[in-house]
Amino acid sequence: MSPFLVPLSVFAMVVLIVAIAELASIRNLEVDTHQKLHLAELEHQQKMRELEMELQRIKQ
Repeated sequence: MSPFLVPLSVFAMVVLIVAIAELASIRNLEVDTHQKLHLAELEHQQKMRELEMELQRIKQ
């Protein structure tokens, strides 16, 4: 067994753990952003419905 194999594998494991943690935090940010955009879209749709109702009321 090579004397460099153990330190190299430990280093690779550390890099892999850090990469997984970073990807998880990026995924959390993505989910949060998606939720915020969805809420903004719902608010926009509600406002558009209200404006359409107001327009219909004014036309009558």
